Amino acid sequence: MTIMSQQRNKVRIIAGDYRRRLLPFPDSEGLRPTPDRVRETLFNWLGQDMAGRRCLDLFAGSGALGFEAASRRARQVVMVEKSRKVADSLRQNKALLGAASIDVVGMDALMYLKTVHQAFDVIFLDPPYGSDLLIQVLPLLGGLLSEDGVIYFEARQWPGLEGFELLRRDKAGAVHYGLARRARASAETRSLSNDITG
Repeated sequence: MTIMSQQRNKVRIIAGDYRRRLLPFPDSEGLRPTPDRVRETLFNWLGQDMAGRRCLDLFAGSGALGFEAASRRARQVVMVEKSRKVADSLRQNKALLGAASIDVVGMDALMYLKTVHQAFDVIFLDPPYGSDLLIQVLPLLGGLLSEDGVIYFEARQWPGLEGFELLRRDKAGAVHYGLARRARASAETRSLSNDITG
């Protein structure tokens, strides 16, 4: 079962409170929803029920990831989008759904990270391909994750994950994607041990 299906600049929410709802999004350079197969895998990793979790969709775009998290009863979903046109579309879709758990922030992602003082349980990172934004934001995320918080990322190439422990990884076409958390001493010790004995 796919999580959302793209249909002529629309995404369809499949699971949760807003399932089967179609949400339009505008044409914008570099704007593309996460592929269906990838989204399905992601929410299998995270668990079907997002109840109680605080989520940050840092490069929100179509909002596919954030709206799906809200549909699965995430406690809070913050969508950050610097394009005014795209951010306005996100607000319209929030109103269409009556999604009180969603906050849309019209701001540059790097600027937002320098001003926010809140911990999140899940941070979605799907920056425009070809940019170096993923490399720029990763060092800024450690303090924004809750104790058991995770980051999800998509990229054309695997990013350096210094300070993070990779939990899951996969590839769909040209898209590399994965789930990671802050590195812990025990994990680093196991990794070093494996390198020595391997």
